[in-house]
Amino acid sequence: MKTRLLKILFPYALAVIGITILTAGMFALESHINPITVALIFLLFVLFLATVFGSKPAISCAVLAMLCFNFFFLPPIGTFTISETENLIALFAFLMVAITAGHLSAKAKRRAEEAERLYHELQDAFEKASRAEALKQSEKLKSALLDAVTHDLRTPLTSIKASVTMLIEEHAQDPIHVTLEREGRGELLEVINEETDRLNDFIESMVELARIEAGEFSLRKTQSEIEEIISNALQRAENLTANHQVKINIEENLPTLSVDSKAIAEVVYNLLDNAVKYSPKNSTIVIGAKRIDDKIRFSVEDEGKGIAEAEREKVFQKFYRADKNTKGFGMGLAIVRGIVEAHGGSIWIENRSRFVFDLPLNFDG
Repeated sequence: MKTRLLKILFPYALAVIGITILTAGMFALESHINPITVALIFLLFVLFLATVFGSKPAISCAVLAMLCFNFFFLPPIGTFTISETENLIALFAFLMVAITAGHLSAKAKRRAEEAERLYHELQDAFEKASRAEALKQSEKLKSALLDAVTHDLRTPLTSIKASVTMLIEEHAQDPIHVTLEREGRGELLEVINEETDRLNDFIESMVELARIEAGEFSLRKTQSEIEEIISNALQRAENLTANHQVKINIEENLPTLSVDSKAIAEVVYNLLDNAVKYSPKNSTIVIGAKRIDDKIRFSVEDEGKGIAEAEREKVFQKFYRADKNTKGFGMGLAIVRGIVEAHGGSIWIENRSRFVFDLPLNFDG
């Protein structure tokens, strides 16, 4: 209680002490200063109190300053009597200005405190919203990962398990009861081989995506011919594109690119794989490359139904598949974007089924 009382009385005590010291100092220098200077010095002290302690101490200080101003600096000196009308007006004006300025200064202080409090509230709200959004994204990622694991791992494992079970049962039978021909056993072994490769691809994709997101994707850049990059991708995708026509539109006299040619070939391969999955058999896939200012623009376009505008950004998210009925892990395009951006480039979709990515000619990253 005592501490609280001292805290309340302190600004008023400071006002009395401050005005007393200022009055004594200026009175000693009376011959060197005029009443206007005295009024301004008193006014500055009132503003100081208003800014630090609020309007009530400032108003009290203004009244005390007015009394000292009248008694010590306005004739007749040493009395509260005012001999001239203009001094009375000046004294009244000083009091009004001091009170008004103190009130406005205190009001500005309150507004500043309110603004600071609001800022901190908004900052807290933003941080909470950010944490909530991060948690939401984390939950979505967990859900997507669970979906990928249950679908993309269970499907090949089911096929492998069924094929192996049938071969084991066949092996356990007496020769006379064997029902599988050599060709049938070969087909089951082929299923096991293909699904094992699929599992391996899934794991490799997971590892590559994790490396990209962790910033551990190191580029082995060399001066690479664009025709060679596309040729390597086509060679790798030869089996994929067997039922499609592939056309190449490469602008003549393109400069070489300082890139990781294997990684960029991986980008083109993934886009070809995507085009094959989402376009009808015997349709045409067009691969293009041309110079746009200080960039090389690659494109892969198919004749499929394309991707709706609302999903064009989503397809680059990991585990997202525009068509849930199409085979895939939902990681290919996320890896593609990671590789392109690691080279300082950008990738997007235009005209529904045309994937485009730019790579800078002079990237030092």
